[in-house]
Amino acid sequence: MTKANRWAWIISLVAITGAVLVLSFLLSIATNNRAFYERHYPWLFWVNVTVAGFLVLVIGIAAVRLLVRVQRGKFGSRMLLKLAAIFALVGVLPGVLIYTVSYQFVSRSIESWFDVKVEGALDAGLNLGRGTLDTMVNDLANKTRIAAERLADRPSSEQRDIAPLALERLREQLSAQDVAIVGAGGQIILSAGSATGSLLPDRPSGLLLRNARTTRVVSQLEGLEDDAQPGGARIRALAFIPSTNFVLAQQDRYLMVTQPLPAALSTNALAVQSAYREYQQRALGREGLRKMYIGTLTLTLILAVFGALLLAVTLSNQLARPLLLLAQGVREVAQGDLSAKPVFASRDELGGLTRSFADMTEQLSEARVMVERSVAQVESARSNLQTILDNLTAGVIVFDREGAIDTVNPGATRILKLPLSAYRGRRLEEVPGLEAFAQSIQQRFELHAASPEAGERDQWQDSFELQTASDRDTLTLLVRGAAMPQHARLMVFDDITEVVSAQRSAAWSEVARRLAHEIKNPLTPIQLSAERMQQKLEPKLEGTDQAMLVRSVGTIVAQVQAMKTLVNEFRDYARLPAAQLRPLDLNALVREVLQLYAAAQESGVLHCELGQGLPAILGDGSQLRQVIHNLVQNALDAVADKPVGRVLVRTEVARTESGDVRAVRLQVVDNGPGFADKVLKRAFEPYVTTKSKGTGLGLAVVKKIADEHGARVRLANVSAPRSEGEPTEAAVAGAQVSLSFAKFAPADAAVSAPQAAAPGAQAPAH
Repeated sequence: MTKANRWAWIISLVAITGAVLVLSFLLSIATNNRAFYERHYPWLFWVNVTVAGFLVLVIGIAAVRLLVRVQRGKFGSRMLLKLAAIFALVGVLPGVLIYTVSYQFVSRSIESWFDVKVEGALDAGLNLGRGTLDTMVNDLANKTRIAAERLADRPSSEQRDIAPLALERLREQLSAQDVAIVGAGGQIILSAGSATGSLLPDRPSGLLLRNARTTRVVSQLEGLEDDAQPGGARIRALAFIPSTNFVLAQQDRYLMVTQPLPAALSTNALAVQSAYREYQQRALGREGLRKMYIGTLTLTLILAVFGALLLAVTLSNQLARPLLLLAQGVREVAQGDLSAKPVFASRDELGGLTRSFADMTEQLSEARVMVERSVAQVESARSNLQTILDNLTAGVIVFDREGAIDTVNPGATRILKLPLSAYRGRRLEEVPGLEAFAQSIQQRFELHAASPEAGERDQWQDSFELQTASDRDTLTLLVRGAAMPQHARLMVFDDITEVVSAQRSAAWSEVARRLAHEIKNPLTPIQLSAERMQQKLEPKLEGTDQAMLVRSVGTIVAQVQAMKTLVNEFRDYARLPAAQLRPLDLNALVREVLQLYAAAQESGVLHCELGQGLPAILGDGSQLRQVIHNLVQNALDAVADKPVGRVLVRTEVARTESGDVRAVRLQVVDNGPGFADKVLKRAFEPYVTTKSKGTGLGLAVVKKIADEHGARVRLANVSAPRSEGEPTEAAVAGAQVSLSFAKFAPADAAVSAPQAAAPGAQAPAH
């Protein structure tokens, strides 16, 4: 049993007790039991006052608690207050109306009880009864006195010995109940009666004997007292029997006659007497009686009103509880709390409503669990997708229906070398450097939406040239576009610059191979024919003609030799053998190659800075020698026309934040004119050169060998760093070629020693 139910039971018991006491009090009034009324009225009054006070206290506490809830703004308090007020008005207003009517009725009824006619009627009835009874008493007294005198007139012998038969005859003559001869002390000498057997009549009192001796006869009415029983009233007459003998020792005798009153007369006499006495008492306490009735009515009203108020609060609470449960549950559901909701234990519609709401909340909770599970799955899929996007080498950009950037993966930022994530929510053309590219992409999407080509119904694919503003490089992008739901657009692109460059290199290799095959074959016959012609004709010519022949043949032989050199370079580029990777000391290899450029080092043009603690790399010594030769020779050629030329060959180790080796880097820096923009964009393609006598295959061979070694080659125009001991002014703008190796030999691997350069060896010409 809950606390609320326990209080409800206690209050109900108190109310029932008060109602029972009030009903008992009203029952005592209804039965006209004035003695019970007078005896129990005080404690009934105080019990009713106590019950009323207790009810007032309970209602006051409930009202204060309700007002406190309203002031604190607790949910449902105003509805509970309104319901309590409605029930209270329903209980109080009828009670006040009934009290007003009852008050007027009681006041007027009490006044009507004490009307003058009623009082006269009671007096007349009482006098009438008294007259009748007095007549009967006097008549029996006269008859008794006459009978006593007759007994006195008898002879002395008969007076001394009165026979019982004579008394029985006298009783019949007087129509009496009992006839007795009483002595002077009140003792019964002789008696005769209709209902007496062995029992004797009651002895008369001494006062009655003295009055009879004085007045000769007395009579009295007995059995009409307040506490007498109806039907027990009687008339007793006592007459002195005079004596005619003058005997001193003779005792006095009396004749006592008892005659019963009729039962109806006795009952009526008692009723009239009681009514008259009660009327007189109430007439004397009329105001008190009115106050008594009004007080009782007021106490009854107080109990009824406060009982109604208490029931109003209880019923309103019972009625409001399911509504409050529903309201609280709705508030909790609105706040996201879908836990199990309490149910109002009743079989009515409100209880069913709370059960339905609890079932609905449970279904919502299950639905939310399913939604959360689905959201978790979606988030997991989205996380997986994001992980995939983050690790894709291709760039991915998603545009919303307005054309603004919605999603960007790191691959797009890496390829375009722009912070695209900072431009989310903005259009692609707002990104600096991508205006023309964004316009081209927009036109391609519109073209695809308007008239897709065959095979492009779901997506389109195209390549675009993009010049970045960061390093002024030209990127070749392979872009694929597709439409997404809700008018979104997807763009996936790859940087195929290296692929295109490789395709061009492969194409030039094929061209070189064919040229070498087609050109080299006729060169030797041409040279031999020219030399034979010189041998045959030179002795036969003289002077100017001979000089012209020698000069012409020399020109033919020199050009044929140049053609052979060119064809050999074509052949070498096309047939570069696969690299044989072995552990190699890069610093030792650089020292070996630079021995061929001792004159440049002695003149102060070539400088060398070798890093310390370089790990051994995996490389092909012969091919890397060719790379170093090409880079150093190109740098020396670039500074050949400068008054103070500087070329720096440098090796270093690139490490991660944790100290691990990330790459071994070889750099060749010069303070020459640097790379032109058109050359910088296509420097690694064959036959791209700024030299008047160069073939343009040097950097192409370097790029091909670097690819065989898994190394990365980068070209840039930078400020050429000064060498040790040089002033700061010596650092001027120039070119830099950087070759980074990422393949390292195991720590315990044997490093192959480079072969010593042959004395007087020269660098290869390019």
